[in-house]
Amino acid sequence: MNFSGLIIAVTTFLVIGVFHPIVIKTEYHFGVRCWWVFLVAGIAFIVASLFAANDVLSPVLGVVGCSCLWSILELFQQKKRVERGWFPMNPKRKDEYSCKNERS
Repeated sequence: MNFSGLIIAVTTFLVIGVFHPIVIKTEYHFGVRCWWVFLVAGIAFIVASLFAANDVLSPVLGVVGCSCLWSILELFQQKKRVERGWFPMNPKRKDEYSCKNERS
């Protein structure tokens, strides 16, 4: 039996699940100014996936890299969600938001 497809699928599911709170916490603590960290990490993981010889590790690294790149978009979307009041705003960074969210 070949379990590599199942391993990649479960890992993909877990990576996506882990990146959701990472984006939320990153936006809360640092805002969108650290988007470049996700860019550098994404490129590094994708390049690493190109050189990985293992048939499971290579796609997993690619998934992590693409998740990092997708997190850039989600980081900016998270800022909009905070402005709409769907997520809590960091009171230390109130001036970085357009004040639609009056709750603090």
